[in-house]
Amino acid sequence: MSRIGKAPISIPAGISITVDKTVVTVKGPKGELKQEIHPDMKVNIEGDTLTVERPTEQKRHKAMHGLYRSLINNMVVGVSEGYKRELELVGVGYKAAVQDNILELNLGYSHNIFLAVPGEINVGAETAKGQNPKVTVEGIDKQLVGQVAAKIKSLRKVEPYKGKGIRFVGEIVRRKAGKTASK
Repeated sequence: MSRIGKAPISIPAGISITVDKTVVTVKGPKGELKQEIHPDMKVNIEGDTLTVERPTEQKRHKAMHGLYRSLINNMVVGVSEGYKRELELVGVGYKAAVQDNILELNLGYSHNIFLAVPGEINVGAETAKGQNPKVTVEGIDKQLVGQVAAKIKSLRKVEPYKGKGIRFVGEIVRRKAGKTASK
């Protein structure tokens, strides 16, 4: 039995889950999410717990068992609490600003970078004196929040010599020693 797949999902108060053949819909205070599941998998709702069951012990059914349980759990957490990723811009003159869901980044290139953010995602930028600018990505869809954060991070990867670039808050960057001076 899959350790992840067999774990039941507790449904918090204020969250409603409906299963219509192969589509699971989760509604909560922050919004609504839908996920299509494989027709072989069965979703059972009993009181305030939800379980996902698989029909056989085949390898593909075992893989889908844990996958769909995790996807449904992420939807429940997303509509109740939401997801948030924070990025830090490390570098001289690096700036971030948000206007009408368009993120403007100044990352040391010859031009500013404008990134259109999907409507389901909220992006914020803050700059405190004496600290690196921070970009916050928030939303109810875990996959979309992570994808947008990864896209922003890919615009200026962290280089290992000076540590400049975009990184997640709390991320540890391994630094390399530079060239040693010869005689």
